[in-house]
Amino acid sequence: MAKTSETPVAGAGSGSTFRDKLYNSRTLILPDSGRALAVLKQRVSVPATDAEALDYLKSNEEFELLQE
Repeated sequence: MAKTSETPVAGAGSGSTFRDKLYNSRTLILPDSGRALAVLKQRVSVPATDAEALDYLKSNEEFELLQE
């Protein structure tokens, strides 16, 4: 079973928050590591040190980076 990464609250610590353009909530499975990211209320946040998640979200047209 894939581990669910902790989803930081938007604005807490350094990281990036993305808006899901298609779904209010869903679970994303990162293709390389199989880790899970949770989308809640159309948002998914990842720490600045999570290169795999950042690359995945930035390259996917279903997500947009939010400016906070």
